[in-house]
Amino acid sequence: MDVKKITPDLAVGPQLMPTDMVALAAAGFRSVIDNRPDGEGPDQPTYREIADAAAANGLTAQHLPIVAGAVTDEHVAAFDAALAELPKPVFAYCRSGNRSTTLWALSQAGRMPVPEILMKARDAGYDMSSAVRRIAGADKSETAPTSHDIVVIGGGAAGISVAASLLHRDKSLDIAIIEPSDIHYYQPGWTLVGGGVFDPETTRRNIAAILPEGAKWIKAAVVAFEPDNNAVVLESTQIVTYKRLIVAPGLKLNWNGVEGLAETLGQNGVTSNYRYDLAPYTWKLVNGLRQGKAIFTQPPMPIKCAGAPQKAMYLSADHWRRAGHLKDIDIGFYNAGGVLFGVDAYVPALMEYVKRYDISLNFNHNLVRIDGPAKTAWFTKTDADGNTETVETSFDMIHVCPPQEAPDFIRVSPLADAAGWADVDPQTLRHTRYDNIYALGDVGGMPNAKTAAAARKQAPVVAENVLHDMGKRSIDVAYDGYGSCPLTVERGKIVLAEFGYGGKLLPTFPSWLIDGTKPSRMAWYLKERILPPVYWRAMLKGREYMAKPEKVA
Repeated sequence: MDVKKITPDLAVGPQLMPTDMVALAAAGFRSVIDNRPDGEGPDQPTYREIADAAAANGLTAQHLPIVAGAVTDEHVAAFDAALAELPKPVFAYCRSGNRSTTLWALSQAGRMPVPEILMKARDAGYDMSSAVRRIAGADKSETAPTSHDIVVIGGGAAGISVAASLLHRDKSLDIAIIEPSDIHYYQPGWTLVGGGVFDPETTRRNIAAILPEGAKWIKAAVVAFEPDNNAVVLESTQIVTYKRLIVAPGLKLNWNGVEGLAETLGQNGVTSNYRYDLAPYTWKLVNGLRQGKAIFTQPPMPIKCAGAPQKAMYLSADHWRRAGHLKDIDIGFYNAGGVLFGVDAYVPALMEYVKRYDISLNFNHNLVRIDGPAKTAWFTKTDADGNTETVETSFDMIHVCPPQEAPDFIRVSPLADAAGWADVDPQTLRHTRYDNIYALGDVGGMPNAKTAAAARKQAPVVAENVLHDMGKRSIDVAYDGYGSCPLTVERGKIVLAEFGYGGKLLPTFPSWLIDGTKPSRMAWYLKERILPPVYWRAMLKGREYMAKPEKVA
């Protein structure tokens, strides 16, 4: 008996035999739905045999026969009614379980987000991609499909930049940007908001004001991809088709990945610079703390800007040092990884500040639970042999970096790699299976740091390669994995980490101006004064200063 759980109340699977009713009852099921017509296969028992065996074992049975490939709206309504009325949990089956899963998926349309429906089905082993339009309601939509030569998914740093880079090269291009939000954020500035340097309002703009001239804005959310049809399905049930697709929706901050975190964020001393509305609370906590315990956490990689958890910690510690409170504050860094920073060249400078601020380093500690009112956090500690134990600690303030993953609609799509990220070639940023699809920014499965600086270098690469694909350029160009992490070790000084694939150092400036392996006032000036206007007035406008792509090796 193959049981594939979809929800707490429903499991599906392939054909059952009368003898399976004993095990089904023992497993706690109370009802059975048979979705196969009698006589469909030579080795198939009749529904009557199943029903008799079910009754003998205290189970309720119902027959809802569906011919393969012929699921109607009436069938879906009948299945939904059966799930509502039958004693739970319910086990539904057909030849393989696919018809039963399809009935469930269609019954949830409008109640559950489409990516969540697809994910639950996929986790049970069933691919519902062929039913996406129907699940999303697009098959009934009266809106005619729209088409564009180039469709960009995402209006963040990567999406806006690549659209601007394309239009900077060719203003005649037909480009649409699909983005549901009204606001665009300069997220690298949130570290300085949490450090009391920037006002939060300086890090936001209306998307309508920064869209590249000539790009069309489709204000909607994508729920599914149909790469074989060169189409995407929107939450609004609209279908958008394309000749080339660029995927840049960023990543998902999984606040629910830590038990109790979502319920206590923004109160009880629990904060995070990873959210616009919480970064000011970080500064409020830091500025108000006089004594006690301050914890800073970092989850397993990959995450957006791997140095951000440390940036918050160093800026906070420097403020407490300047205010004369550092001696009374116990600072702990709890990192799910095993090293302070992934590129060795920058570690010595960081360790000097760890010593200066008397920070306790706790590696291989992953935050799994938090109780805000009790001001207590729990970590899973893993030793060198893979053994784990739970570590409990109290806090007066805690800065949390949440677990991060690809957006749901990417993870359940045909575009995803085994880890859920967009599966692209790390040099050309072209999809490994679909030649007319590219991805950049945080959603990409490339082994690079997920930073805005990386997107700045990736945008012209994708722009050039898309134009090459269209016959407007003669060569492909390559991305070298460049990423930058300005580590704010104190107010007024930064360790400017710049590196590419394999940890290769890729400094932008000569060492006499900025030596990235040492704390620098010039690097702080760059971060505070130069990079914000470069972001708004250059990167998002397709002006690629010091970002010229190289030919593919």
